[in-house]
Amino acid sequence: MPYMLLILEPHGQRAARTEAEGHAAYGRMVEYSERLKKRGVLRTSQSLITDTKGTRVRVRDGKRTVMDGPFSESKEMIGGYFILDCETREEAIAIASEVPAAEWATIEVREFGPCFA
Repeated sequence: MPYMLLILEPHGQRAARTEAEGHAAYGRMVEYSERLKKRGVLRTSQSLITDTKGTRVRVRDGKRTVMDGPFSESKEMIGGYFILDCETREEAIAIASEVPAAEWATIEVREFGPCFA
């Protein structure tokens, strides 16, 4: 079954790191992705730039609204994701607990499925 692991980072956390700390954290994540590929469970993974450079689009009653980040109403930002093929939810949770970012962020485990379920 496909699962998505969302990496939820506190706002400002990246800016508080030194460049060397940022490279080290990113390197750990890349190494972990390679291990998941070798296990045959990783479909894809990606890091996202900070939400201060993000844009939100909303359409209501035919009118488009565009809002540039940062988004003060959110407590966390999505810093990246993994898309996995797992046999069970428990396997996805176990993998989430191994993600290096779990040491400095929250990993949300979500199963793919229709939005009406």
